Amino acid sequence: MRIGDLAARTGASVRSLRYYEEQGLLGSTRSPGGQRHYTEEDVERVAFVQRLYTAGLSSRTIRALMPCRDAPSDENSAAALARMAEERDRLSAHVEELLRTRDTLDAVMAAAREHHQALRTSV
Repeated sequence: MRIGDLAARTGASVRSLRYYEEQGLLGSTRSPGGQRHYTEEDVERVAFVQRLYTAGLSSRTIRALMPCRDAPSDENSAAALARMAEERDRLSAHVEELLRTRDTLDAVMAAAREHHQALRTSV
């Protein structure tokens, strides 16, 4: 199937599919005219890549996880689980940082409200 067909079947944009290919997440064969051609298997592969992007993973991390999908083995599975655990820890640290930032903003807003209220009552 051609790139437009794959885009229609997966909901991914043509631009995204080209990006996936540039990042080594998707492959294609080329026609003599240079057009990309994909297989039925690529529909499932794109869905897998999209799920991983939705989970917040980078293309580099997704590329590191692909051996688990492409060549399932105990070793590849263990490596993928370890990498996903690292990413989860990174995301958890980021969430904690965001919560601290939100709490700081709440404190600044409370001070601003007090100042605002003081201005209103002094007039």
